[in-house]
Amino acid sequence: MPRVKVNDIQTYYEVKGEGFPLVMINGGNESLDCWDPRLIEALSNRFRLILFDNRDVGRTSASDREYADLGLCADDTAGLMNALGISKAHVLGFSLGGMIAQEVAINYPEKVSKLVLYSTGSTWRLGPELSEFVPALERARSTEEVVQLYRSLPIANEYPGDLIEKYPSVINGYTADFVKKNPDFVDSYFKRFGEHPISKEGARRQWNALKQFNTQGRLKQIKAPTLVLHGRKDFAMPPKNGEILAEGIPNAKLVLFEKSGHALAEEMSQVIPTITEFLL
Repeated sequence: MPRVKVNDIQTYYEVKGEGFPLVMINGGNESLDCWDPRLIEALSNRFRLILFDNRDVGRTSASDREYADLGLCADDTAGLMNALGISKAHVLGFSLGGMIAQEVAINYPEKVSKLVLYSTGSTWRLGPELSEFVPALERARSTEEVVQLYRSLPIANEYPGDLIEKYPSVINGYTADFVKKNPDFVDSYFKRFGEHPISKEGARRQWNALKQFNTQGRLKQIKAPTLVLHGRKDFAMPPKNGEILAEGIPNAKLVLFEKSGHALAEEMSQVIPTITEFLL
């Protein structure tokens, strides 16, 4: 398995496709295997994809290093590009990865050709349903408590059967309508998610960095042409996050997907050409 020394870690990475490089930064707790296969297949036909496991995740080597924000993860991304001999690339970041991508664009502007920010924000602004839920989730000490908390959300009643017990966080990624119509897709995602899970300590470090992340006052420093994508039905990170990003980044383009949740899986057939046309 390909790994390369980056800062204090051995970073696991994969390269797919040919063409101008596109660095893709995963969401929180996710290994590179968690990307939507439809997105990877389509983009790899046009670009040379650089996929990797962030520090504390998947097959990238463990580190005990604490980090107060996501700047260190941006350093890792830039370091990986250096190690692979990539001086400049398009950068796409999803959710927490979109936060890291912002830091890359701000701290390493010479490395970013075009920027795609996918279901993310300049801070993590919670919707009203989650303002009390998230602190309670932090205090949970067992899987049973986590399931009970997710079950307490009104939206949980829209999901089929015992799915919340099986995959509590399904609410964060996909709409209930998508889950009902695509159970095999959702099941495949969670199986891939579980193959290379994040450690408890790694999750704690990522979570702490996420809570402290804030680029709101620095967005005007992003000079790369920027595309902001967000789902209107994003429960984990409400679409106001995307709107604020697009307002703060000079000349950014905002595209909202009416039927989509956090992962944009519901309208991937529209997401793919939107990204491709922007990057070409």
